[in-house]
Amino acid sequence: MCSPEEAALLQLEEVFSATLARISNRVLQPLLTAEPSDPQGRECLRLLQQLHGCAQRLWEVTERSLRALRERLRHPDAIGLESLLLLLEADHVLQVHMEYIESYTSCVVVQAFQKAAKQRSRYWRDQRKALRQLLWGLSPEGSMGTALVQALRQPLTHHVQKYALLLLSLRDTIGACHPARELVVHAATLFGDLHSFMKQALDQAEATQALWHTLSSRLRDALCTPARRLLQDSQDVPVTVTPLRAERALLFDDVLVLLQGHSVHTFDLKLVWLDPEQDGCAAHLLTPEEEFFFGSRNPQDLVVWRHMVTQAVCQALRGKKDFPVLGAGLVSCETPTCRSGAYTFLAEGRLCQATYEGEWCRGRPHGKGTLKWPNGQNHVGSFCQGLEHGFGICLVPQASEDKFDCYKCHWREGSMCGYGICEYGTDEVYKGYFQAGLRHGLGVLESTPQAPHPCKYTGHWERGQRSGYGIQEDGDRGERYIGMWQADQRHGPGLIVTQAGVCYQGTFQADKMVGPGTLLSEDDSLYEGTFTRDLTLLGKGKLTSYGFTLEGSFGSGAQRGLYTQGVLDMATLPPDPSSTCKRQLGLGAFPVESRWQGVYGPFRDFVRAGCPGDLQEALLGFHVQSLQELRESQEYLCCERTPLDDSVGRMEDILEEVAQHREPEALQQCLRKALSSSLHPLGKLLRTLMLTFQATYAGFGANKHLQGLALEEVKQHAQELWAAYRGLLQVALQRKGEAPAEEEDVETRNRQVHGLVLPLMLRSFYSELFTLYLLLHEREDRLYSQGIANLSLFPDAQLLEHLDVQKHLWPREDLTLTTNQRHSLVSATECLQKIITTVDPREKQEALERTYEEIEATVSQALGQEHKLPMDDAAPFSLSLGWFSRIQHLGAEIHLTRDMMDPNHTGGRYDFLLTALESCYQHIQRDGRHASTAHLSGLRGALVARPPLDQA
Repeated sequence: MCSPEEAALLQLEEVFSATLARISNRVLQPLLTAEPSDPQGRECLRLLQQLHGCAQRLWEVTERSLRALRERLRHPDAIGLESLLLLLEADHVLQVHMEYIESYTSCVVVQAFQKAAKQRSRYWRDQRKALRQLLWGLSPEGSMGTALVQALRQPLTHHVQKYALLLLSLRDTIGACHPARELVVHAATLFGDLHSFMKQALDQAEATQALWHTLSSRLRDALCTPARRLLQDSQDVPVTVTPLRAERALLFDDVLVLLQGHSVHTFDLKLVWLDPEQDGCAAHLLTPEEEFFFGSRNPQDLVVWRHMVTQAVCQALRGKKDFPVLGAGLVSCETPTCRSGAYTFLAEGRLCQATYEGEWCRGRPHGKGTLKWPNGQNHVGSFCQGLEHGFGICLVPQASEDKFDCYKCHWREGSMCGYGICEYGTDEVYKGYFQAGLRHGLGVLESTPQAPHPCKYTGHWERGQRSGYGIQEDGDRGERYIGMWQADQRHGPGLIVTQAGVCYQGTFQADKMVGPGTLLSEDDSLYEGTFTRDLTLLGKGKLTSYGFTLEGSFGSGAQRGLYTQGVLDMATLPPDPSSTCKRQLGLGAFPVESRWQGVYGPFRDFVRAGCPGDLQEALLGFHVQSLQELRESQEYLCCERTPLDDSVGRMEDILEEVAQHREPEALQQCLRKALSSSLHPLGKLLRTLMLTFQATYAGFGANKHLQGLALEEVKQHAQELWAAYRGLLQVALQRKGEAPAEEEDVETRNRQVHGLVLPLMLRSFYSELFTLYLLLHEREDRLYSQGIANLSLFPDAQLLEHLDVQKHLWPREDLTLTTNQRHSLVSATECLQKIITTVDPREKQEALERTYEEIEATVSQALGQEHKLPMDDAAPFSLSLGWFSRIQHLGAEIHLTRDMMDPNHTGGRYDFLLTALESCYQHIQRDGRHASTAHLSGLRGALVARPPLDQA
């Protein structure tokens, strides 16, 4: 059976459907026939068209509901109550009603009905009788505009009210276990709320419409919009505004308006903050460019304004009207502190006309956001209290050309501070540190090879100028300067290395050479005296070369070339190789401890700060692989980096790993992993050191006279890396609440540096460092190779005799080595050759040790008993191995291995074995230097019938 309420609903729907049809045909359709020419008339027509569409949708929903009710009443047993559209799709029905209400109230606010009625006033006078059929109590004296407003309002108000009452009655009628009870309760609640929503919406629309009559036409045109609703007026609830001294305050649902004479101050509610910490005498309001106070003699009035502002701000932030009434569902009585929004700054200053879009906090840009100026300048990144703070990308247009300077940097309080990568419109790129917006600390400035004057500077900066230790490569002049700078000029001790292999060491002042200096040419000629900027000999000096010494005054001219007046000594002995060929420049001029403080300093600051993950990038840098990525990051205003949360979490994991892996084997694995990762602080430090090393010693810097400078730099880097690890360890232990690690003595530190760190990090510098060793020992290695070639002409017996191998160590039965004995010797040779397959000095020393063990095994096999070789016996065998192994650049390998040896091994077994191999190397050099041509010619005949040992 159907309830009486269902029958009443059917009757209500029939009446409302018919009423909507008459409203559409007799009211809305005629309103749409006008063709206004003024902007306001066209806006009214648009609103009426929108209202007509909403009325049509409302009629369609009503018709569907009506059909469902009729089916229910015809077949009450087959069709359940829950099938009614009004219950089954209550939310959709509600939404259609709300859209109609919103559209209707918008027309009321701008008086669209009154304006439309004026355009066809005669027609509407004729339709007054028809309108009386839709309305109750229509006054004959009332205006047609008012009649039209009532014609569209009264039926809807009556219909919604009846809906709510009938649904409540239906809820009380059906039982608690009825399957449709939840749907009925939900629908009754919704339409009860809709009634409250409609009443508030109509009241706000009428109050807003009334407001426009109290304002001047200029203010009305500036403030009136169809969607805007008045929420509070200071003429109704008095309030004073200081320090702006506003005469009237108007709170709308989207803006707060303060009227001051002819001035209008408009504040977007999404960017209005109400300070909750003020006392009861005043309300403190914050906006992006203003802050002011609301006050009132009546505390209750101030409470009303506080409440209304809070509700209006929260509704504006949600982006839709509160339902059923303003403030419904508001959890907190305070406006949200953090939010997102867009604002264009108007006040004079650096942000004038700039538009900020992003996160805000208490009236200031705070968090992620984008700042754009009209001239094309953009800043995308992090902000703090209104200033750029954290990582950001900034594009600054150049005035003269259609190019930009692109800064990908860390910022602090509005200025670049910390690590950054900047690509300039001039095609220069700077990677390094900033302070107060200027280059400060370590940095690399590089131009493209296609630039008019290509150059690259790697070194220290101070307040935007090159200052301190730095390296500059001048592509035009084909030279590299290594030394001190001051105020963007070369100043202090310095070296110049040219592409032609010439080296100069001297003193610079204001970018000019001053005083005497030292010049080493590629042929090892040595000049000590004064020069020109082009390294031309000028003034007093002494030139030493092979076979002569020239001391006096030097000069040059366009016609005369180089000329001199002085003493020429032709009886001079050739220069000592240690003073010319192997002379090392720069040692002592640039203390290695202070040479790269710009690299070590930020890491120490990072450790002193407690290794915060959010500062890791600013202090240690971030990684962009190529210039192509730089250009793409400029184009799209983005930069692929590790998110802040990931950086913080990763730093916690890194410190935990450091604290857990302190045993020797675990520590070695931990350091190997750290140094190989570009995301680990130690890995970042190593990569920066590699960059400075390559900038100094690769390319032009590959000069044998810089080997000593490079060697002490590598050793210093190893010490600093170990100190960096110790710093991380102390922070890790401190975070875990454990006691700090004990202080190390010098011997322990040296053992860890040479035994642990140096082998792991040397690979990163090996290419450039070993090249310097090759150049430094090129002459000896050439003699060694010649000696190898000479010794290859000897048969077995003559070779052993020539090498002074004692005869009791020779094979006993035959002068030709047996297959097994030769295999043992080959095994020893292979061990020795392994020193060129590794960059680890320790592994080179271990390979040398295994080589001598193989030698002893070979001798013991030859003698038939165990035999330990003393030094006198080992040396000849070293000679034979040196010949068999034929290691290229053996001299460079020996000297590099010795220079990298742990000081604790000096005088030990490794030192002894290395000395034996070095003696072999020197002996073979003498063979290359002194072998007689006649002796070799006599041997060639014997070799016709017998091949050399290495081919047998």
